[in-house]
Amino acid sequence: MAKENTTFLSVPFEPEPTNSIWKAVLITIYTVVFIGGVCGTIKISFLLVKMNKLSVTTTAIINLVAVHSLFLATVPFRLYYYATDKWVFGQPFCKIVSAMIHIHMYLTFLFYVFVLVIRCLIFFKWKDKLEFYRNLHAVASSAAIWIVAVVIALPLIHCYGTTGHYENATCFTFHQELKNDSVKALNYAVIALVVVITCTLLGLQVFIILKVVKKLSGAICSHQEFRAQFKSLIFVWVIILCFLPYHFFRIYYIQQYKEGSQLEIYNEIGLSITAISCLDLLSFVLSGSQFWRQKSILFSCCVK
Repeated sequence: MAKENTTFLSVPFEPEPTNSIWKAVLITIYTVVFIGGVCGTIKISFLLVKMNKLSVTTTAIINLVAVHSLFLATVPFRLYYYATDKWVFGQPFCKIVSAMIHIHMYLTFLFYVFVLVIRCLIFFKWKDKLEFYRNLHAVASSAAIWIVAVVIALPLIHCYGTTGHYENATCFTFHQELKNDSVKALNYAVIALVVVITCTLLGLQVFIILKVVKKLSGAICSHQEFRAQFKSLIFVWVIILCFLPYHFFRIYYIQQYKEGSQLEIYNEIGLSITAISCLDLLSFVLSGSQFWRQKSILFSCCVK
């Protein structure tokens, strides 16, 4: 009997069921992101086509659509990998797909910042409105941003994943790069920059909304100015809910990561949460629909 107990206790613990659960979570998140993101992108694209003049804000939204579209094109490959647990598309393409979620996150963050800064300038009367005199100017400014993004991204994609040893059948496991001090320093710098900018934008937006509320009377939600500023606050909340959790976890991850650690799957979960920002366009479409406008009016009447 003692021998049998010893044999039973010597069986190693296998964490596969836990990983299977987390992979199911990843598949669920990316499926929702893909379906909702595609629907929102298509719908908002039809609305943008009808616009004649391109304001700076509209141009930023168009670029946001482009960023989301590029990322959504890579999501099916992620879903295939999480479902089969095998990468069959080669390491170069793996690096592109892996980098795309980071490119998507930071370009989305950048365009959010553009929109919020522009709205702040308009609110404080530093600018009455910001519009391009010609559509060509909007195209040129957008092209400049994308060229800079490509110039920065291509060398990083080329160099990333070159110092460690990675199997061809696996993907999204370039964690050995964190052994480099330069990679750690870059991560810390980006995290600090994102947190500082987010806190600044949140403070500005709260100040603006409080100022608007103080100026208005009656049913606040019925005023267009309040609704406009509240929509700006939604951008900030998307950053806080989708981007900041990953960056805060990233600090712990960089310090505590070990090869084969369960932190790898947690890092993937954090990245998947950043992808939820793709649903922003769908939320804008839904918030502008007649149904939600009627609900808003009803709510405004109730709070009088």
